[in-house]
Amino acid sequence: MPHGDEKLTHRKPTIDDVAALSGVGRTTVSRVLNDGPNVSAKMRARVLTAVETLGYQVNVQARFLAGGTARTIALICAADVENEPNSYYQSALEVGALRACAPLGFHLVIHSVVQTRPDLADEIAQLIEDSRSAGAILTPPFSDNLALVRRLEKTGRAVVCISPGPQTHGAAPGVGMDDEAAGFALATALLALGHRRFGFIKGLEHHLSAEQRYRGTVQALAAYGLAEGAITSVRGNFTFKGGKESMPAILAADPRPTAVICANDDTAVGALFAAHELGVTVPADLSIASFDDTPVSALVWPPLTTIHQPIQRMSQRAVEILVDRLTTGGKGRGEGGQGGHAAPMEYLPFALMTRQSTAAPAG
Repeated sequence: MPHGDEKLTHRKPTIDDVAALSGVGRTTVSRVLNDGPNVSAKMRARVLTAVETLGYQVNVQARFLAGGTARTIALICAADVENEPNSYYQSALEVGALRACAPLGFHLVIHSVVQTRPDLADEIAQLIEDSRSAGAILTPPFSDNLALVRRLEKTGRAVVCISPGPQTHGAAPGVGMDDEAAGFALATALLALGHRRFGFIKGLEHHLSAEQRYRGTVQALAAYGLAEGAITSVRGNFTFKGGKESMPAILAADPRPTAVICANDDTAVGALFAAHELGVTVPADLSIASFDDTPVSALVWPPLTTIHQPIQRMSQRAVEILVDRLTTGGKGRGEGGQGGHAAPMEYLPFALMTRQSTAAPAG
Protein backbone atom coordinates (compact mmCIF):
# COMPACT_ATOMS: atom_id res chain seq x y z
CA MET A 1 0.00 0.00 0.00
CA PRO A 2 1.67 3.31 -1.08
CA HIS A 3 2.17 6.05 1.48
CA GLY A 4 0.34 9.40 1.13
CA ASP A 5 3.39 11.27 -0.18
CA GLU A 6 3.91 8.55 -2.79
CA LYS A 7 0.36 9.06 -4.02
CA LEU A 8 1.18 12.75 -4.62
CA THR A 9 3.78 11.77 -7.20
CA HIS A 10 0.98 10.39 -9.40
CA ARG A 11 -1.27 13.45 -9.33
CA LYS A 12 -1.05 17.22 -9.11
CA PRO A 13 -0.98 18.55 -5.53
CA THR A 14 -4.07 20.40 -4.38
CA ILE A 15 -4.70 23.23 -1.96
CA ASP A 16 -5.77 20.60 0.59
CA ASP A 17 -2.36 18.95 0.27
CA VAL A 18 -0.70 22.30 0.97
CA ALA A 19 -2.93 22.80 4.01
CA ALA A 20 -2.14 19.34 5.36
CA LEU A 21 1.62 19.70 4.92
CA SER A 22 1.76 23.17 6.46
CA GLY A 23 -0.60 22.24 9.29
CA VAL A 24 -3.08 25.06 8.67
CA GLY A 25 -6.60 25.33 7.34
CA ARG A 26 -7.56 25.61 3.68
CA THR A 27 -8.76 29.19 4.26
CA THR A 28 -5.35 30.23 5.57
CA VAL A 29 -3.65 28.74 2.52
CA SER A 30 -6.04 30.66 0.30
CA ARG A 31 -5.26 33.91 2.11
CA VAL A 32 -1.54 33.38 1.67
CA LEU A 33 -1.84 32.55 -2.03
CA ASN A 34 -4.02 35.61 -2.59
CA ASP A 35 -1.78 37.86 -0.50
CA GLY A 36 -4.66 38.40 1.91
CA PRO A 37 -4.64 40.04 5.37
CA ASN A 38 -4.57 38.57 8.88
CA VAL A 39 -1.78 36.06 8.27
CA SER A 40 1.38 36.18 10.37
CA ALA A 41 4.80 36.16 8.74
CA LYS A 42 5.56 32.80 10.37
CA MET A 43 2.35 31.23 9.07
CA ARG A 44 2.91 32.67 5.60
CA ALA A 45 6.41 31.19 5.51
CA ARG A 46 5.08 27.74 6.48
CA VAL A 47 2.50 27.80 3.71
CA LEU A 48 4.94 29.01 1.06
CA THR A 49 7.44 26.34 2.10
CA ALA A 50 4.74 23.70 1.63
CA VAL A 51 3.85 25.17 -1.76
CA GLU A 52 7.47 24.93 -2.87
CA THR A 53 7.95 21.44 -1.44
CA LEU A 54 4.88 20.06 -3.22
CA GLY A 55 5.39 22.02 -6.43
CA TYR A 56 1.83 23.33 -6.08
CA GLN A 57 0.63 25.61 -8.88
CA VAL A 58 -2.34 27.90 -8.61
CA ASN A 59 -5.24 27.01 -10.88
CA VAL A 60 -5.68 30.35 -12.64
CA GLN A 61 -9.18 29.70 -13.91
CA ALA A 62 -10.42 28.39 -10.57
CA ARG A 63 -8.95 31.34 -8.70
CA PHE A 64 -10.68 33.94 -10.80
CA LEU A 65 -13.98 32.07 -10.94
CA ALA A 66 -13.96 31.66 -7.16
CA GLY A 67 -13.17 35.33 -6.71
CA GLY A 68 -16.03 36.41 -8.93
CA THR A 69 -13.68 38.26 -11.27
CA ALA A 70 -13.58 37.58 -14.99
CA ARG A 71 -10.36 36.14 -16.36
CA THR A 72 -10.04 39.23 -18.49
CA ILE A 73 -7.17 41.52 -19.41
CA ALA A 74 -7.75 44.95 -20.92
CA LEU A 75 -5.49 46.20 -23.71
CA ILE A 76 -5.70 50.00 -23.81
CA CYS A 77 -4.79 51.56 -27.17
CA ALA A 78 -4.83 55.15 -28.36
CA ALA A 79 -7.30 56.58 -30.85
CA ASP A 80 -6.83 59.88 -32.64
CA VAL A 81 -9.99 61.28 -34.23
CA GLU A 82 -7.99 63.76 -36.32
CA ASN A 83 -5.63 61.30 -37.99
CA GLU A 84 -5.76 57.88 -39.59
CA PRO A 85 -4.54 55.06 -37.35
CA ASN A 86 -1.18 53.39 -37.63
CA SER A 87 -1.67 50.72 -40.28
CA TYR A 88 -0.07 47.86 -38.36
CA TYR A 89 1.16 48.74 -34.87
CA GLN A 90 -2.12 48.31 -32.98
CA SER A 91 -3.20 45.20 -34.87
CA ALA A 92 0.18 43.57 -34.16
CA LEU A 93 -0.21 44.34 -30.45
CA GLU A 94 -3.68 42.79 -30.51
CA VAL A 95 -2.49 39.63 -32.25
CA GLY A 96 0.42 39.16 -29.85
CA ALA A 97 -1.78 39.65 -26.78
CA LEU A 98 -4.48 37.31 -28.06
CA ARG A 99 -1.94 34.56 -28.74
CA ALA A 100 -0.62 34.84 -25.20
CA CYS A 101 -4.01 35.01 -23.46
CA ALA A 102 -5.53 31.80 -24.84
CA PRO A 103 -3.07 29.23 -23.39
CA LEU A 104 -3.02 31.09 -20.07
CA GLY A 105 -6.79 30.86 -19.64
CA PHE A 106 -7.48 34.59 -19.98
CA HIS A 107 -9.69 36.65 -22.26
CA LEU A 108 -8.63 39.90 -23.92
CA VAL A 109 -10.76 43.01 -24.30
CA ILE A 110 -9.46 45.90 -26.39
CA HIS A 111 -10.36 49.50 -25.70
CA SER A 112 -9.46 52.35 -28.04
CA VAL A 113 -9.47 55.63 -26.15
CA VAL A 114 -9.11 59.13 -27.58
CA GLN A 115 -5.72 60.15 -26.24
CA THR A 116 -6.53 63.87 -25.91
CA ARG A 117 -9.57 63.53 -23.62
CA PRO A 118 -9.35 65.68 -20.48
CA ASP A 119 -11.01 62.92 -18.38
CA LEU A 120 -8.65 60.26 -19.69
CA ALA A 121 -7.87 58.51 -16.39
CA ASP A 122 -11.54 58.40 -15.37
CA GLU A 123 -12.61 56.92 -18.70
CA ILE A 124 -9.94 54.22 -18.74
CA ALA A 125 -10.59 53.28 -15.11
CA GLN A 126 -14.31 52.97 -15.86
CA LEU A 127 -13.72 50.86 -18.97
CA ILE A 128 -11.58 48.46 -16.98
CA GLU A 129 -14.17 48.32 -14.21
CA ASP A 130 -17.05 47.72 -16.65
CA SER A 131 -15.20 44.88 -18.36
CA ARG A 132 -14.35 43.36 -14.97
CA SER A 133 -10.74 43.14 -16.06
CA ALA A 134 -8.21 41.87 -13.55
CA GLY A 135 -5.42 43.93 -15.06
CA ALA A 136 -4.51 46.28 -17.87
CA ILE A 137 -1.83 46.62 -20.51
CA LEU A 138 -1.16 50.25 -21.38
CA THR A 139 0.28 51.19 -24.78
CA PRO A 140 1.80 54.57 -25.76
CA PRO A 141 1.04 57.31 -24.90
CA PHE A 142 -0.93 55.90 -21.95
CA SER A 143 2.11 53.93 -20.83
CA ASP A 144 3.85 57.30 -20.31
CA ASN A 145 1.12 58.56 -17.95
CA LEU A 146 2.37 58.11 -14.38
CA ALA A 147 -0.85 59.42 -12.81
CA LEU A 148 -2.89 56.88 -14.79
CA VAL A 149 -0.62 53.99 -13.78
CA ARG A 150 -0.92 54.92 -10.11
CA ARG A 151 -4.68 55.39 -10.41
CA LEU A 152 -5.17 51.89 -11.80
CA GLU A 153 -2.85 50.29 -9.26
CA LYS A 154 -4.83 51.92 -6.43
CA THR A 155 -8.02 50.28 -7.72
CA GLY A 156 -6.36 46.88 -7.29
CA ARG A 157 -5.65 46.32 -10.99
CA ALA A 158 -2.25 45.06 -12.03
CA VAL A 159 -0.66 47.13 -14.79
CA VAL A 160 2.02 46.43 -17.38
CA CYS A 161 3.30 49.14 -19.74
CA ILE A 162 4.37 48.66 -23.35
CA SER A 163 7.19 50.97 -24.49
CA PRO A 164 6.95 53.23 -21.44
CA GLY A 165 8.78 56.53 -21.39
CA PRO A 166 11.18 57.57 -18.62
CA GLN A 167 8.36 59.02 -16.50
CA THR A 168 6.77 55.64 -15.81
CA HIS A 169 9.93 53.51 -15.61
CA GLY A 170 9.82 51.78 -12.28
CA ALA A 171 6.16 52.58 -11.54
CA ALA A 172 4.91 49.36 -13.17
CA PRO A 173 6.56 46.52 -15.08
CA GLY A 174 7.38 47.46 -18.65
CA VAL A 175 8.34 45.74 -21.88
CA GLY A 176 9.62 47.20 -25.13
CA MET A 177 12.71 47.79 -27.18
CA ASP A 178 15.44 50.28 -26.29
CA ASP A 179 14.28 53.11 -28.57
CA GLU A 180 17.26 55.30 -27.81
CA ALA A 181 19.67 52.50 -28.72
CA ALA A 182 17.63 51.81 -31.87
CA GLY A 183 17.87 55.44 -32.93
CA PHE A 184 21.61 55.36 -32.30
CA ALA A 185 22.02 52.17 -34.37
CA LEU A 186 20.01 53.48 -37.34
CA ALA A 187 21.79 56.83 -37.43
CA THR A 188 25.18 55.14 -37.05
CA ALA A 189 24.45 52.97 -40.10
CA LEU A 190 23.67 56.07 -42.16
CA LEU A 191 26.75 57.86 -40.87
CA ALA A 192 28.86 54.87 -41.87
CA LEU A 193 27.54 55.28 -45.42
CA GLY A 194 28.91 58.83 -45.42
CA HIS A 195 25.83 60.93 -44.57
CA ARG A 196 26.46 64.08 -42.55
CA ARG A 197 23.29 66.13 -43.12
CA PHE A 198 20.04 64.67 -41.80
CA GLY A 199 16.33 65.26 -41.72
CA PHE A 200 14.18 63.73 -38.97
CA ILE A 201 10.37 63.52 -39.06
CA LYS A 202 9.32 63.02 -35.46
CA GLY A 203 6.19 61.47 -34.00
CA LEU A 204 3.60 63.09 -31.75
CA GLU A 205 5.25 65.08 -29.00
CA HIS A 206 3.69 63.17 -26.07
CA HIS A 207 4.86 59.77 -27.37
CA LEU A 208 8.03 59.59 -25.28
CA SER A 209 9.40 56.37 -26.76
CA ALA A 210 9.46 58.02 -30.19
CA GLU A 211 11.27 61.01 -28.72
CA GLN A 212 13.94 58.62 -27.49
CA ARG A 213 14.53 57.52 -31.10
CA TYR A 214 15.40 61.11 -31.94
CA ARG A 215 17.61 61.37 -28.84
CA GLY A 216 19.54 58.28 -29.95
CA THR A 217 20.06 59.83 -33.38
CA VAL A 218 21.48 63.01 -31.82
CA GLN A 219 23.86 60.91 -29.72
CA ALA A 220 25.08 59.04 -32.81
CA LEU A 221 25.81 62.32 -34.59
CA ALA A 222 27.66 63.59 -31.53
CA ALA A 223 29.80 60.45 -31.59
CA TYR A 224 30.82 61.48 -35.13
CA GLY A 225 31.61 65.03 -34.03
CA LEU A 226 28.39 66.53 -35.43
CA ALA A 227 26.16 68.95 -33.51
CA GLU A 228 22.37 68.74 -33.36
CA GLY A 229 22.36 71.51 -35.99
CA ALA A 230 23.22 68.80 -38.53
CA ILE A 231 19.59 67.63 -38.24
CA THR A 232 16.56 69.41 -39.64
CA SER A 233 13.63 68.11 -37.57
CA VAL A 234 9.92 68.42 -38.29
CA ARG A 235 7.07 67.34 -36.01
CA GLY A 236 4.95 64.57 -37.58
CA ASN A 237 2.13 62.37 -36.30
CA PHE A 238 3.08 58.78 -37.25
CA THR A 239 0.90 58.84 -40.38
CA PHE A 240 1.38 58.63 -44.15
CA LYS A 241 -0.11 62.11 -44.47
CA GLY A 242 2.24 63.49 -41.85
CA GLY A 243 5.26 62.08 -43.65
CA LYS A 244 4.13 63.40 -47.02
CA GLU A 245 3.40 66.90 -45.70
CA SER A 246 6.69 67.13 -43.79
CA MET A 247 8.99 66.51 -46.76
CA PRO A 248 8.87 69.99 -48.37
CA ALA A 249 10.26 71.56 -45.18
CA ILE A 250 12.96 68.88 -44.96
CA LEU A 251 14.01 69.35 -48.58
CA ALA A 252 13.99 73.14 -48.27
CA ALA A 253 16.69 73.10 -45.59
CA ASP A 254 20.03 74.63 -46.52
CA PRO A 255 22.16 72.62 -46.83
CA ARG A 256 19.68 69.97 -47.89
CA PRO A 257 19.80 66.67 -45.99
CA THR A 258 21.09 63.61 -47.78
CA ALA A 259 19.27 61.22 -45.41
CA VAL A 260 15.88 61.39 -43.69
CA ILE A 261 14.97 59.32 -40.63
CA CYS A 262 11.26 58.90 -39.87
CA ALA A 263 9.69 58.06 -36.50
CA ASN A 264 7.87 55.04 -37.95
CA ASP A 265 7.24 53.22 -41.23
CA ASP A 266 3.91 54.90 -42.05
CA THR A 267 5.64 58.28 -41.87
CA ALA A 268 8.46 56.97 -44.06
CA VAL A 269 6.06 55.69 -46.71
CA GLY A 270 4.51 59.17 -46.88
CA ALA A 271 7.97 60.73 -47.13
CA LEU A 272 8.89 58.31 -49.90
CA PHE A 273 5.70 59.16 -51.80
CA ALA A 274 6.49 62.88 -51.51
CA ALA A 275 10.03 62.31 -52.76
CA HIS A 276 8.71 60.50 -55.85
CA GLU A 277 6.16 63.27 -56.39
CA LEU A 278 8.86 65.98 -56.14
CA GLY A 279 11.24 64.20 -58.51
CA VAL A 280 13.74 63.23 -55.80
CA THR A 281 15.26 59.83 -56.51
CA VAL A 282 15.59 57.45 -53.54
CA PRO A 283 18.29 56.50 -52.65
CA ALA A 284 20.45 58.23 -55.30
CA ASP A 285 19.42 61.75 -54.21
CA LEU A 286 18.08 61.00 -50.74
CA SER A 287 18.18 58.05 -48.34
CA ILE A 288 15.07 57.33 -46.23
CA ALA A 289 15.01 55.10 -43.14
CA SER A 290 12.57 54.43 -40.33
CA PHE A 291 11.46 52.25 -37.41
CA ASP A 292 9.16 49.25 -36.76
CA ASP A 293 9.64 46.98 -39.82
CA THR A 294 5.91 46.71 -40.47
CA PRO A 295 4.83 44.75 -43.58
CA VAL A 296 4.42 47.90 -45.68
CA SER A 297 8.14 48.67 -45.31
CA ALA A 298 9.02 45.75 -47.59
CA LEU A 299 6.19 46.37 -50.09
CA VAL A 300 6.99 49.93 -51.21
CA TRP A 301 9.64 50.86 -53.76
CA PRO A 302 12.36 51.04 -52.89
CA PRO A 303 11.87 48.86 -49.81
CA LEU A 304 12.65 50.71 -46.60
CA THR A 305 15.69 50.34 -44.40
CA THR A 306 14.13 50.14 -40.95
CA ILE A 307 14.61 48.99 -37.37
CA HIS A 308 12.69 45.79 -36.66
CA GLN A 309 10.65 46.27 -33.50
CA PRO A 310 9.23 42.96 -32.11
CA ILE A 311 5.71 44.37 -31.69
CA GLN A 312 3.81 41.09 -31.33
CA ARG A 313 6.39 39.69 -28.94
CA MET A 314 6.13 42.85 -26.83
CA SER A 315 2.41 42.38 -26.21
CA GLN A 316 2.88 38.64 -25.66
CA ARG A 317 5.42 39.34 -22.93
CA ALA A 318 3.18 42.02 -21.46
CA VAL A 319 0.40 39.44 -21.07
CA GLU A 320 2.78 36.87 -19.57
CA ILE A 321 4.14 39.40 -17.07
CA LEU A 322 0.63 40.57 -16.14
CA VAL A 323 -0.70 37.04 -15.63
CA ASP A 324 2.34 36.21 -13.52
CA ARG A 325 1.61 39.23 -11.31
CA LEU A 326 -2.01 38.17 -10.97
CA THR A 327 -1.35 34.53 -10.21
CA THR A 328 1.68 34.82 -7.95
CA GLY A 329 0.66 37.87 -5.97
CA GLY A 330 3.61 39.84 -7.36
CA LYS A 331 1.56 43.02 -7.62
CA GLY A 332 2.62 45.45 -4.97
CA ARG A 333 5.54 43.43 -3.55
CA GLY A 334 8.79 45.00 -4.66
CA GLU A 335 7.08 46.64 -7.64
CA GLY A 336 5.82 50.08 -8.41
CA GLY A 337 7.63 51.55 -5.45
CA GLN A 338 5.30 49.99 -2.86
CA GLY A 339 8.00 47.62 -1.69
CA GLY A 340 10.75 50.20 -2.04
CA HIS A 341 12.02 48.82 -5.34
CA ALA A 342 11.39 49.89 -8.93
CA ALA A 343 9.37 47.61 -11.16
CA PRO A 344 11.43 45.85 -13.84
CA MET A 345 11.76 47.03 -17.43
CA GLU A 346 12.34 44.23 -19.95
CA TYR A 347 14.01 45.18 -23.24
CA LEU A 348 13.49 42.92 -26.24
CA PRO A 349 16.13 42.85 -29.00
CA PHE A 350 15.73 44.96 -32.14
CA ALA A 351 17.43 44.48 -35.51
CA LEU A 352 18.52 46.75 -38.35
CA MET A 353 16.86 45.71 -41.64
CA THR A 354 19.01 47.15 -44.44
CA ARG A 355 17.12 47.54 -47.72
CA GLN A 356 17.29 49.57 -50.94
CA SER A 357 16.03 52.94 -49.60
CA THR A 358 19.47 53.83 -48.24
CA ALA A 359 22.85 54.23 -49.94
CA ALA A 360 25.93 56.39 -49.79
CA PRO A 361 25.22 60.06 -50.57
CA ALA A 362 25.85 61.24 -54.11
CA GLY A 363 29.37 62.54 -54.67
